Amino acid sequence: MNRLLNQLWPPDTAQRVFVGFVLVLLVGGAAALLLKTPLPLLPAVLLLGLLLVLIDWRLVFYLLFASLAFAREIAMPGGLSLDVPSEPLMLVLTGCVGAALLLGYGHLPRRELLHPVIVLLLLLLLWSITSTFFSVDTTKSVKYLLAKIWYLVPFILGTWLIVRRPTDLWRVAGLYVGSACITVIITAVRHASSGFSFDGINPAASWFYRNHVIYATVLALLLPFALYGVRRSRGWERTAWRVATGLLLFGLLTAYTRASLLALPVAAVFYWVVRLRQMRLFLVGAVAAALTGSIYFLSENTYLLYAPDFEKTVFYGDDFEKHLEATYKLEDVSGMERVYRWVAAVRMAADRPLVGSGPSTFYPEYKRYTVRSFRTYVSDNPEKSTTHNYFLLLLAEQGFPGMLLFMVLLVVALLMLEHLYHRTLPGSELRYITLACGLSFVIIVFHLLLNELVEVDKVGSFFFLNLAVLIRVGTWVRYEK
Repeated sequence: MNRLLNQLWPPDTAQRVFVGFVLVLLVGGAAALLLKTPLPLLPAVLLLGLLLVLIDWRLVFYLLFASLAFAREIAMPGGLSLDVPSEPLMLVLTGCVGAALLLGYGHLPRRELLHPVIVLLLLLLLWSITSTFFSVDTTKSVKYLLAKIWYLVPFILGTWLIVRRPTDLWRVAGLYVGSACITVIITAVRHASSGFSFDGINPAASWFYRNHVIYATVLALLLPFALYGVRRSRGWERTAWRVATGLLLFGLLTAYTRASLLALPVAAVFYWVVRLRQMRLFLVGAVAAALTGSIYFLSENTYLLYAPDFEKTVFYGDDFEKHLEATYKLEDVSGMERVYRWVAAVRMAADRPLVGSGPSTFYPEYKRYTVRSFRTYVSDNPEKSTTHNYFLLLLAEQGFPGMLLFMVLLVVALLMLEHLYHRTLPGSELRYITLACGLSFVIIVFHLLLNELVEVDKVGSFFFLNLAVLIRVGTWVRYEK
C-alpha cells in the first residue's frame, strides 16, 4: 500500500502543490453544489491567492480584475455580506501592497502621494472615522471603514505599483472587459428564454450581478475603455476590442436601465465640455442649479406638493416604454420610492447635520424620518436598500462635511480631467487613456445621482482606479515633456 501511495504521490514539490489545490477545489466544488452556496469554494480561493502571492503578488491584482465580473455576494453572520472572490482578493492585495511598500519593493512619487485628490480621499476617510465615533450602529460603521481601506489601498496604491506603463492599464481594462463580455453572453442566453423582456433581465443577470442596475452600470463604465481600445490598437487586438464594444452595447441596451442609457449622452456632453474648456462654467452652473432646486423644494415645504398618489404609482414590469412614460409622469413606483427615501435622508441630516447617523447606518434608521404622504407599496424595503443617491447617503450618514468633501473631490477630479486632456497630444495614447478613464469616471458619478455604488466592488474598483490612473497620467506627461 505504501509503495502504491508513493507511486501515486508526485515527487516534485510543485506537482504536489498543484494536486493539493485540485483536491481542495474538487471537494469545495462538490460541497458548493450540494449546499447550493459558493462558501465552500473559499478555501480554494484563499489557497490560490496564497500561491499567487508566493510566486508574484502582482498576479493577484490581475486575477482580481479577471474575476471581478463573476464575483457574487454571500451572506455573513451578523447581517453582513462578502463579495467572493473579489473582497478576499482585495484583502490579500491590501497586505501585499503594504508589505511591498514597507520592504522597499515599490516606490511612489511624492507628487502623487500629495496630490489634492489623495488628500481629499484621506480627509474623507478621517471624517468617516470621526462619524463612526457617533454612529448609531458602531459594528456596521467599523465594517464600512475596513472595507474602505481595502478599496483605497489596492485600487489607488496598488494601481500605482502595477500600472507603470500605458500598456499595463490596457491589460487591466482588457481583463475586466473580457470577463464582463462573458457575463453578457451568458446573461443574454438566459434572457433570450423570456424573449428579452423587461421583467426578465433581473433573473437573467442574477448569476453575476445583484440586479440589472449594477449589470448595466458595469457595462456603461467599461464602454469608454472599449471604444478607445479600438482607436489605439491594430490587427486582431482592434478586432477583439470591436467585438467587446458590440457586446457591451448589446448588453446595455437589453438591460433596460434608464440611468445607464442616459449616462452615454451625458458622457458625450462632458467630452465637449472638456474639449471646449468649459468645465468651470459647467460646474458653477451645476452647483447653482442644485442650490436653487434645494431652496425651492425646502422653502415652505414645497416638496409636499409633489407627493405621489399611492393608488397611481405602478411598475410596468412587462413594458419598458410604459415604464419610461410613468417615469416622467411621476407615477413610476421605483422613481417615487427614491423620492420617499430622499425626503427621509434630508430629514435625517436636519436632525444630525454635523456627523450624521454614522457610515453604513441609513437602513433601518431612515424609517423614523419618512413622510407618509410619499409612501409607495414597495416602501417596506425587504431588500434593505438605501437612498439611491450617494450624495444624500453621505449627507444622512456623515453629515454636511462628508457630503461637501465628496463634492469637492469630484470637482477637483473633473478639473484634473480637463487639464490633462489639454496637456496630452491629439491621437496620442495618453490622450486616449485620459478620455477612457475620465469618461468612465463621469459615467460612474452620473449613476451616483440615482444609486449608491462606490462601495460596490464591480463599480467602486474603477471609481478609484480611474482617479489613480489620471494622477499617474499627470506624471507620464511631465516625464514626456
